[in-house]
Amino acid sequence: QVRLVEAGGGSVQAGGSLRLSCAVSGLNLTSYCAGWFRQAPGNKRGGIATIGFESSTIYTDSAKGRFTISKDNGRNTVYLQMNGLTPEDTAVYYCAAGIQTCDLQPSQVRSWGQGTQVTVSS
Repeated sequence: QVRLVEAGGGSVQAGGSLRLSCAVSGLNLTSYCAGWFRQAPGNKRGGIATIGFESSTIYTDSAKGRFTISKDNGRNTVYLQMNGLTPEDTAVYYCAAGIQTCDLQPSQVRSWGQGTQVTVSS
């Protein structure tokens, strides 16, 4: 069974930073793509970033230059460093693993984390 355990969410002021982590079990990140998605109230779930088993990355336009996805294969853990946060980044953030095409489509995700709330105040 695949399990994704997230940590690092919280409340920050605009311009601040957060680092999210996702500890993955039951699926080896050396063999499968992983990523981060988010969903704000009234919005569809959308992709933020993905990282392939070979460590290639894809970012959505709003994340480029501000967010960085990385992983530690030894710990089987995925990270999302978020800088320059704005209120528009407020959402529930979901870790994802086993993304079949390793892109930003939620329909391609095989396993989801439980979600962690990120709130950015002005």
